[in-house]
Amino acid sequence: MTIRVLLADDQAMIRGGLRLILEDQDDLTVVGEAADGAETVELARRLRPDVCLVDIRMPGLDGIDVTRALAGPGVADPLRVVIVTTFDLDEYVHGALRAGAVGFVLKGAAPALLIEAVRAAHAGDALISPSITLRLLRTLPPARTTTAARPAQALSARETEVIRAIAKGRTNQEIAATLFITLSTVKSHLATIQNKLGVRNRVEIAAWAWESRLMDAPGNSA
Repeated sequence: MTIRVLLADDQAMIRGGLRLILEDQDDLTVVGEAADGAETVELARRLRPDVCLVDIRMPGLDGIDVTRALAGPGVADPLRVVIVTTFDLDEYVHGALRAGAVGFVLKGAAPALLIEAVRAAHAGDALISPSITLRLLRTLPPARTTTAARPAQALSARETEVIRAIAKGRTNQEIAATLFITLSTVKSHLATIQNKLGVRNRVEIAAWAWESRLMDAPGNSA
């Protein structure tokens, strides 16, 4: 199966570089390019790509506004948006994830990470550049009234362990090894956790963990 990707960046040179990286893979193809936010929204709605790679700073609508328009909470059939930017700023990361992005990758990252982010988004998962994952999640503000909704059903002790591992940036393979369970069991726990929390992916699971102060307990700093 070929993953169809839309590129959105106001610099033609950047779009060209991203296209070369992506189309060097047999399972990835670029179906469109946009140079500003409004064009990105229009093309994405018309082409319905599998994944949209969106720059954070563009003329007109910025990347966060574009993400909200394509993948926000009120969007009936959201697209999968991955932010690709040079700007490693907390406010951008927070804004993008809250707007519905399923990934945040720095342009200086290795090409393999960009490719992995596209494939993860297409698979319904999410990926954030490792250099900012823990810093980002630890600085999410704690719930006040609460912004982190209570689970629809009580979480089991094992599900709580899985949530904490996700919030620390662990991969499924690392969770399986740490908890001495199979990879398929980890995936089963993830599906159950998403249903209980009413979230769409592991990024939102991690955000819930930090916002609900689940990570404030002793022993959860590593």
